[in-house]
Amino acid sequence: MPTHEVPRSVLRTRDLLPTGSLGLRSRKMRALLSGLGIAIGIASIVSVLGVTRSSQSALLAQIDQLGTNLLTVANGADPGGTEQILPTTATPMVRELPHVTGVAPTAKLGGVNVYRNDHTPAGRTGGRSVRACDASLLTTLDGSLLAGRFLADDESPVTVLGYSAATTLGIDDVSGNDRVWLGGHWYTVVGILKPLTLAPEIDQAALVSFRSAEHLLGYNGHPSRLYVRADTDNVTDVAGVLAPAANPQDPSRVSVSRPSDALTAQLKVKESGSGLILGLGAIALLVGAIGIANVMVIAVLERRTEIGLRRALGATRGHVAAQFLTESLILAAAGGVAGIVIGAGVTLGMSVSRGWATLIPPEALWGGLLVSVAAGAVAGLYPALRAAHLPPTDALRTA
Repeated sequence: MPTHEVPRSVLRTRDLLPTGSLGLRSRKMRALLSGLGIAIGIASIVSVLGVTRSSQSALLAQIDQLGTNLLTVANGADPGGTEQILPTTATPMVRELPHVTGVAPTAKLGGVNVYRNDHTPAGRTGGRSVRACDASLLTTLDGSLLAGRFLADDESPVTVLGYSAATTLGIDDVSGNDRVWLGGHWYTVVGILKPLTLAPEIDQAALVSFRSAEHLLGYNGHPSRLYVRADTDNVTDVAGVLAPAANPQDPSRVSVSRPSDALTAQLKVKESGSGLILGLGAIALLVGAIGIANVMVIAVLERRTEIGLRRALGATRGHVAAQFLTESLILAAAGGVAGIVIGAGVTLGMSVSRGWATLIPPEALWGGLLVSVAAGAVAGLYPALRAAHLPPTDALRTA
């Protein structure tokens, strides 16, 4: 008699998705909770990378706008925090230096404070100071006014408040002829500056003209801090000669700094902080992968009858392994997609609330999906092999 060869069992590629998702569709809540760990891990990674890139972009744009060519020259401070004076020749000497495009002298007036009224106790300064300056300060710092006008070169008892000083004094408008008690005299507030990121000491100060400071506040004509603008390509060279130019007799006491370095340091702090959070995201991803592996092992135990029946009907070990591995991959990929959407949403929300441009690195998107799929593959490998090597007779006998 002719023998008929038993047709070989075939699992088509297009059947993998419905077959692999069968267990997930029948246990939706378990699948949802299992994929949640992957989603949290990927969301953490995407949001951290996105928020970090967006904030860094905003900070870099701010540095570019403010410029890296601003330098400050100071002569130190006494234990009480009062700035030490520079020679009266400091300003003209620095102005003569090559590649210097602007110089603005200021003087912090020791023992002179500003209050909202003359009944405020003397010790409650709120961190505010009083500084003498001239019109060159606004142009050198590339500052602008939030309200009112800047100082004129006269003896009038008028002041311009830095943004923080105006805030602590409760003054947000100059149309009502607001006055402050400054150095034992009433000064009229004629202007409020916009925030100056590179000069926080100006933000916290009440500014008066040099002539007014001499006439009413005992100013002796010595500056205590210079703001210097240099050609962008020659900032380092200018910084190297500022100290001997400002104080030829004792240049070692003079400190020269670049305020934009503080913003650059913020970038490094953000990068180090993001590294920590990325590590936490990786831990969450690992926990999610372990959760998927646990669920898949339980699924193999619960579906022994199904596995045995499929093997008895001709399914090969490879078919069974492919089914369970596909189930793990689907679960991880779904969690990864959900994590990407959540992470992108967090980045968008943070960027909009802070006024940043929303930037999500492309590698965070496709990388997040690849990482989640890889985690699913690793997590599903053992359960798939275990299901494939389950003897069909033992499975059916157990059922």
